[in-house]
Amino acid sequence: MEVHQLEALRAVRAHGGVTAAAAVLHLTPSAVSQQLAALQRDAGVPLTRRVGRGLRLTPAGEALADAAVDVAVAVERARAACAAFLDRPEGTVSVSAFQSGAQLLLPGLLARVGALGGIALECSDEDVAQGDFAALTDRIDVVVAHRPDGAGPWSGVPLRVVPLLREPLDVAVPLDHPLAAEERVRPGDLAGEDWITVREGFPVAGVLDAVAARAGRPPRIVQRINDFHVVAALVAAGHGVSLLPRFSAGPHPGVRLVPLADVAAGRRVEALLRPDRAERLVVRRVLDELVALAREVSGGPTPAPRGA
Repeated sequence: MEVHQLEALRAVRAHGGVTAAAAVLHLTPSAVSQQLAALQRDAGVPLTRRVGRGLRLTPAGEALADAAVDVAVAVERARAACAAFLDRPEGTVSVSAFQSGAQLLLPGLLARVGALGGIALECSDEDVAQGDFAALTDRIDVVVAHRPDGAGPWSGVPLRVVPLLREPLDVAVPLDHPLAAEERVRPGDLAGEDWITVREGFPVAGVLDAVAARAGRPPRIVQRINDFHVVAALVAAGHGVSLLPRFSAGPHPGVRLVPLADVAAGRRVEALLRPDRAERLVVRRVLDELVALAREVSGGPTPAPRGA
């Protein structure tokens, strides 16, 4: 069994088909199919089965894909053991973040990593639905993701999850709104308001659902917009209220952020990594800087890393 064949099997499991796996691996679908065929001949049992237009792993394929993670981790640990003897590890590390997280963290991270020398950061913004963050780790070394308080574990692929910070979500109201003078608001105070919120499936939407449940009535959603700067402009103009993150939304002269009481209103910002890439020394250096930066931004300690 070859390492690249096991990698192909993992990619097919994560992305549900040969074509999608090929795009992540920068190969042709034919090349991925050939690698799977060779791996199956070596294993001696069927590893995949056709489901509609996609490809799913058999129980044997699932077991081998799990074992492939251990193989990839072992290979990267071996490389890291050698890299530890370098005076200054060098390499390129890719980092992505959802848009408001990118605004909050990427400028400082670039400065911190630049001061280390020898490490080039390739940054991108990836604002995807909550269920799609984990799959990004197949092509990006460090994925900065977010999920609401109380959300279940990340799923889809094996992950190392590193907590960065918890960001409260406050109620954004225009300055002339009756609630703008309050120190905090409760869900019941928001009954009957017009809401501007993110698209369905995105993390902040789940927090609004919790607020509505405590208020005892569904929210009246008038607009769905993911860009928090646009949301703030609409709130300031009197088109509705919203939930905005306290650290990353940025101040707006026409908006007051009021803390929300009686409900866990916040999102957890975390770094997601494939277990093998988390072993790379240059990735670990970048991750250390990211954790330190998040602690600085939030003004508090960062919890210990955990699994998916």
